[in-house]
Amino acid sequence: MCERAGVALGQIKLADVAKAAGVSQGTASNVFNRPDIVRDEVRRHVLDTASRLGYRGPDVKGRLLRAGRVNAIGVAVLEPLAYFFEDPWARSLMTAIGTVCDASGTGVALVSASNQQKLAWNVNSALVDGFVLVCVEGGERLVELTRRRQLPFVALALASDDDTIPTIGVDNITGGMLAARHVAELGHRRLAVLAIGDGDHRVGLLAPDDVVAGLKVTSRNRALGYWRALEAFGIGKGDVPVYATLNDKATVAMAMEALFRAEQPPTAILAMSDLVALLAIDWLKAHGLSVPFDVSVVGFDGVPDAARAQPMLTTIAQPFDRIADSAVKAVLGDTAFAGREVLDVKLAIGGSTSAPRS
Repeated sequence: MCERAGVALGQIKLADVAKAAGVSQGTASNVFNRPDIVRDEVRRHVLDTASRLGYRGPDVKGRLLRAGRVNAIGVAVLEPLAYFFEDPWARSLMTAIGTVCDASGTGVALVSASNQQKLAWNVNSALVDGFVLVCVEGGERLVELTRRRQLPFVALALASDDDTIPTIGVDNITGGMLAARHVAELGHRRLAVLAIGDGDHRVGLLAPDDVVAGLKVTSRNRALGYWRALEAFGIGKGDVPVYATLNDKATVAMAMEALFRAEQPPTAILAMSDLVALLAIDWLKAHGLSVPFDVSVVGFDGVPDAARAQPMLTTIAQPFDRIADSAVKAVLGDTAFAGREVLDVKLAIGGSTSAPRS
């Protein structure tokens, strides 16, 4: 085994550096942690000695763990890391979380658990004070693993009715009602819903009973909101086709092709995400249909992409800033967060909706 100064490589400690340099351990510690209070010649001598011995500096992980706090939160999702940057909703959420963390000097670690074989390791090894769980898929599994860490956590967009899980969400039923009432008040009576299916790749036309039994809580509640509002206008559940997509271009195109093959295609589309709404608009334009004059489209989320779209998307805006603020405080707060916090949404009217052609 190769050794330097009688100490095996990989086992060199700060005390070994101090002894070899002929200084106290306190002085050696200051060289690495508070160099401004150490004389230049002493600092250079200690650093030269550390370099000769192969000492790379204090164990940051050990120091943080001894302090009992690392001043960082983990944001975990059962998706590849690219999801945080490619999905408009996730990107908007991370921007809001980053703003809150910047204000308090808190670090953020992105934890991808898309590899099931490394799922437990990724969650268990993250050096954080707690977790924000983005539960678009596999939320229950993320919650289970995080509970084992015995760190504070809060779940976002969790498709579960379990009130023992600390959760922050939005009022999806009211959001659905606002969206459907808006187009109904404009005069639309032929509507269709572009839903978001589940991780079992549920795609295609769904009967009302399948919507209630088969979709996850978030999607189901948005559908319930649509139906509740439309009932006041004499439009029943069976009058509104619901087509499940996977929140991507291919399945949205499949849905639009099926809906617009009908003898009486919809004059308004209720989409369960802004991404789905924007993909639907792209499809309509590519097929020579005008938005909003031929077809009105309403999204759900209120992401910046919706405001920049042409025309600007009418959508149900989520309060990303409040979600992020509540989530970070729930993880870093001195008191444990429990129960379920439901935040209000609002209708943001853009240029993608208008009265139907007479």
